Amino acid sequence: MKITFLGATKTVTGSNFLVEGAGKKFLVDCGMFQGQAKEELENEAPFLYDVHDIDFMLLTHAHIDHSGRIPKLYKEGYRNKVYATKATCDLCSIMLPDSGHIQEVEIEWRNRKRKREGKEELPPLYTAQDAIDCLEIFKPVHYDEIIEIDENIQARFNDAGHMLGSSIIEVWIKENGETKKIVFSGDLGNNDIPLLDSPTMIDNADFLVMESTYGNRLHMRNDEKASLFLSIVSETLEKGGRVVIPSFAVGRTQEILYELDSIKQNSEEDEKFAKEYEELMNAKVYVDSPLAISATEIFKKNTDLFEEEVKEKIESGNNPLEFPGLHFTPTADESKALNENDEPCIIISASRNVRGR
Repeated sequence: MKITFLGATKTVTGSNFLVEGAGKKFLVDCGMFQGQAKEELENEAPFLYDVHDIDFMLLTHAHIDHSGRIPKLYKEGYRNKVYATKATCDLCSIMLPDSGHIQEVEIEWRNRKRKREGKEELPPLYTAQDAIDCLEIFKPVHYDEIIEIDENIQARFNDAGHMLGSSIIEVWIKENGETKKIVFSGDLGNNDIPLLDSPTMIDNADFLVMESTYGNRLHMRNDEKASLFLSIVSETLEKGGRVVIPSFAVGRTQEILYELDSIKQNSEEDEKFAKEYEELMNAKVYVDSPLAISATEIFKKNTDLFEEEVKEKIESGNNPLEFPGLHFTPTADESKALNENDEPCIIISASRNVRGR
């Protein structure tokens, strides 16, 4: 068995691992490099393997730094399966075409400059249509289900608690009468991420391939963040201002909506809290991103993956992703209209290009 690390080493993006074992070659993730121009140029480099030799792929989650080069893989001839959870497949159906649109817009800008310099125009890394086409090779799977790839290779997807559908993947490979287990952690969530269950505990492995971007720091507790958030929002609204929250379209936006709903649902015998709570209750909340709006709909369709407390809320008729005062701006005109609106409000605005956290 052999593992080749082709991304997410000495950098935090571009996840791509090539595994060779039991007569097969397969990939775990195929993400885009993101960040400075130097890193992003790596996306245009040829794959360091023949895409026609790859027997299958396992995808940990939908963030673009893990999934973003799958359309390029498809464009170059890969037609075998991409195994991923249903929620990951659902999210890729909006995130990959969105990424393809970004590739088209960016290459158009670059080509205008190249044309002025008398240089030949370049094609996009892939188009939105390439991304739509590649969805045909996605194979949805369920958490905890052992997948028989063939008689010598099995895999199981476990909840990683990082984003909707994210997975820790266990892989068993049998060679020469001996079975070895590799675990790919993907990106790991914390134990208190709103909406999502905590990461699954894996109790054994022969080899562990693990992300460690935040391995040397402690995160603020989520309830502490909510309290600080409420205080800042209340102060801004009280002064007649507007709170603009930059947020990843997928994951972060839905977590903020959940926190806003939780704050609106709670009450305490505290004068300061009551005042801040009233300010929030009277404020309108706008989600200003087409991708975030589509992602929120996908979250609503995959509520079976939420933590038990959230499921109970939904079953009682209180969906935390829907509450009075919540508005979406799906069109460009509605988004522009926010600039003309001087009322105190909260605007959750997401960049189109989405990566992990």
